[in-house]
Amino acid sequence: MRLRWSKTLPEGYKAMLGLQKVVDQSKIDHKLLELVKIRASQINGCAHCLEMHTKDALALGENDQRIYLLSAWREAPFYSERERAALAWCEALTNLPQSGAPDEVYAEAEKLFTPKELVELTLAIVAINSWNRLAVGFRSEVGNYVSRYKKSK
Repeated sequence: MRLRWSKTLPEGYKAMLGLQKVVDQSKIDHKLLELVKIRASQINGCAHCLEMHTKDALALGENDQRIYLLSAWREAPFYSERERAALAWCEALTNLPQSGAPDEVYAEAEKLFTPKELVELTLAIVAINSWNRLAVGFRSEVGNYVSRYKKSK
């Protein structure tokens, strides 16, 4: 770890937790939100967040195969139309300089999510991209995360 940023600037950490609390209160299926967090973390190369969100997804009952194939979700037949729209929106916003958040990606998400859900999804994407940048930038540790969710049976 380069720096324990949450201790160095606790008010910044508190602000991030405030945003995360809004995301956590979303009515969007939390397994879907975990897939979005995993996908953004794959794109951003964040090992800390990949460990966290794969463990959380599994604890929520997500299927191993869907996690394994997430980076190739377009070719894999295991994702619903709603999940595909969320993943495309996630990729568009995570790769914003390259994508420009295309109208067709937004239109697909707009068809499958209510306006409130679309804002919640977008805030989840904003939050994970922010967490990724903090974790990668300050080299957060990897290997010791224990899921906050109880393992589903």
